[in-house]
Amino acid sequence: MGVDLGDLFGRSSIALGQLSGKVVAVDAHNTLYQFLSVIRQPDGTPLMDSSGRVTSHLSGLIYRTTNMIEARMRPVFVFDGKPPGMKEGTIKERRQVRAEAYRRWEEAKAAGSPDAFKYAQASSRLTGEIIEDAKNILGYMGVPCVQAPSEGEAQTAFMVRRGDAYCAASQDYDSLLFGATLLVRNLTVTGRRKLPGKNVYVNIEPEMIYLNDGLGKLQITREQLVDIGILVGTDFNEGIKGVGPKTALKLVKKHRSMADILKEQGKEIDDYECIQQFFLSPEVTENYDLKVKVPNVDKIKEFLCEEHDFSADRVEKAIERLVAASGAKAQKTLDRWFG
Repeated sequence: MGVDLGDLFGRSSIALGQLSGKVVAVDAHNTLYQFLSVIRQPDGTPLMDSSGRVTSHLSGLIYRTTNMIEARMRPVFVFDGKPPGMKEGTIKERRQVRAEAYRRWEEAKAAGSPDAFKYAQASSRLTGEIIEDAKNILGYMGVPCVQAPSEGEAQTAFMVRRGDAYCAASQDYDSLLFGATLLVRNLTVTGRRKLPGKNVYVNIEPEMIYLNDGLGKLQITREQLVDIGILVGTDFNEGIKGVGPKTALKLVKKHRSMADILKEQGKEIDDYECIQQFFLSPEVTENYDLKVKVPNVDKIKEFLCEEHDFSADRVEKAIERLVAASGAKAQKTLDRWFG
C-alpha cells in the first residue's frame, strides 16, 4: 500500500518515448499486484489456466513489458526480499483485509452484484508460485531481475541514486522516502482503461515525480519527508489519526524533531527512530546484473502456451514484437518457430 504523498508532490505527464534508452527499475511486487487487480474477467475472477492456476500476472508481464521494450526502455524488475520485522503487523492486517474482501466477492458474485469486481481486486494475493512464475517469464524474455535483500523499493531507490537506473517505477511513493530522485507512476497501466464495474473508460498516462524539485518547493529535507511519511502512516506504523500529508508538512516545518511533534500532539509512535533509520539507511545489495539477454523464444512459447494455455496467436505476435525490439540476435529462432 505504501505512503500516501500524492497531495504534496507535483507530477509531470511524460510520453513513453522520453524513457527511451533508459534503465527503469520496476518495483516488481507492486507491479504484480497491479496486474492481479486489473487483469480480470468481467465477474472479477482472475485469468486462469485449465489447471486453475492464476495467469493474470503472466498476461501483464508478456504484453505490457513488451510495450515497454518496444518503447526502447530497459526495464529491470526488482523483487522484495525478507520483510523487516517492523512490517509484520502490516502483513497480518493485509491478510485479514484480503480474506474479508474474498468473502464479500463470493457473496457479490453469487448475487450478481456489480461490486464483485471491486471486492475481487481487493482480494488479490501474491503467492510464492506467482512470484516464481514472474521471474521465469521475465528470464525467458531476457529482462533482468534483481533480488533485493529486503524492501524492493529501497533497492530501486539505491539503483537510481547509484546511477545504475534512471528512475524507479511504482504506483506507491515509498521510493521517494528511500531516496529515489526520479519516480515514474502508471508505467505498466498506461493506456485506455475501463473503470471497474462501469462502462466508462479513462486514459492513463505515465507521470514523473522529481524528488529534489519537490523537496525544494516544499522547503524540506529528505529526513523531514521521512517524518511526514511516519506521521501519515507507513507499512511499518499506523501514523497519527487525523494527520494527512498537508498537516504533517506543517508539523515538520514547525518543529525541530519528531519528539517535539509527538509531544505537542500528545501521541506516541513506537520505534519511530528505527523507522527513520530504515528509510534513510535500508538494507540493499550491490550484487546485481543488469545485462539484457536475448529472448528465449522456445521457452516463452512453451511456458505460456503449453504450460499455461495462452493463445498461441497472441503469444506469437507478442514474441515477434519482443524480438524485433530486442534486436536481430533471436531472429533465427523466431524464423524457426513462425517461418
